[in-house]
Amino acid sequence: MNKWLNYHHLHYFWMTVKEGGIQPAAKQLRLSHPTVSVQLKQLEEALGEPLFDRSRRRLELTEIGKVAFKYADEIFSLGREMVDVIEGAPAAGRAVRLAVGVTDVIPKLVVRRLLDPALHVPGPVRLLVQEEAHERLLGALATHDLDVLISDQPLPGSSGVRAFNHLLGQCGVTFLAAPGLKKRLKGPFPACLHDAPFIAPLPTTALGRNLNQWFQAQEVSPNLVAEVADSALVKVLAQDGVGAFCLPSVVEEEARRRYQLRVLGRTDEVTERFYAISPERKLKNPAVVAICDAARDEIFSS
Repeated sequence: MNKWLNYHHLHYFWMTVKEGGIQPAAKQLRLSHPTVSVQLKQLEEALGEPLFDRSRRRLELTEIGKVAFKYADEIFSLGREMVDVIEGAPAAGRAVRLAVGVTDVIPKLVVRRLLDPALHVPGPVRLLVQEEAHERLLGALATHDLDVLISDQPLPGSSGVRAFNHLLGQCGVTFLAAPGLKKRLKGPFPACLHDAPFIAPLPTTALGRNLNQWFQAQEVSPNLVAEVADSALVKVLAQDGVGAFCLPSVVEEEARRRYQLRVLGRTDEVTERFYAISPERKLKNPAVVAICDAARDEIFSS
């Protein structure tokens, strides 16, 4: 026998989460605190799962609660849109919500190019982009807070997260520096990097490890003036002449123009790889499909 969902209960749950507690939700709903509390418990009984962790002083969602809120938010957002259309508001197409997690070590210029195709699929798309460490984003993917995760490393087989790796592409890296710094460097590439001030990625990242191995193979020892996780800060420091740095070659031209930088050299022996990690083995979301297709056919095609 199919269960029927009480949408009044679901609405009270949605308001409680949005308002940050039962008391403010009850005030907005013009109901008493006990009334809302009882309705929430009835919703949990109907679903057979707790939606809130009541062991803590502050009301927090359980993992099931997060999933329920995501659906409730979609339901009541659509309801508001229906009312607007009936009342004569412009009937613009409903935006497809795409929640994307981006590993914080991926250069912003690469992120911009990867996400751009999602904004050009038929119909409007509303992007929600969250940038954090890889491990935290995997947690958000597991709880369905994200539709896709863009990362510089694949999901390991030992991970408890049920998701699938989709390789977007790979490329070599380009070394750049401010014009003044380039003039001071001596010798051809990569010898010119020896003792040169260099802004390195964190040694715990895939690029940091590969770059260190490459420097050793080339018998080059740059002067590490900084190790920086934020790719945007790296470019600002490089623009100010603090040091040279490297980035994926697919965005070399744009970085050179935007930050007035000069190319020192390139290598394909240090490779950057990018992945879309999705709960789906076969991608269905049109915006995610557009990201993957453009990455493989255009961005990394060479």
